[in-house]
Amino acid sequence: MSTELLGLRTVIYPAPDLEAAKQWWTEFLGFEPYFDEPFYVGFDPGGYELGLLPDADPAEGALTYWGVDDVNAAVDSALEAGATLDAEPTDVGEGIITASVRTPDGSIIGFIFNPHFMGEDDADPADETP
Repeated sequence: MSTELLGLRTVIYPAPDLEAAKQWWTEFLGFEPYFDEPFYVGFDPGGYELGLLPDADPAEGALTYWGVDDVNAAVDSALEAGATLDAEPTDVGEGIITASVRTPDGSIIGFIFNPHFMGEDDADPADETP
């Protein structure tokens, strides 16, 4: 019943004032977002996703997504372990699948399969500098 977490992939911050949040993060990070739409703004610091979501509830805090090979299996495993479904597995575009569950104590755990993520374990050794 165990699930292998492949590492942190994404953090989504609630941004009720999306324009103000985008400006703050742009100044703080020193670069513009790579994705900028009214429903979501995405930055790429250090090869990870930092997202701003205007519809997210600030009272819930940031949502962290753990990388998994199979979101449905991760959700099923979490449910078997006593979690409850928070958000069903959904293709959010470009083959990226997300879902979230709530642990028995109410914490939210996000799962993400992102076929475009290139983490340390995914790097091509031929590309490394000696």
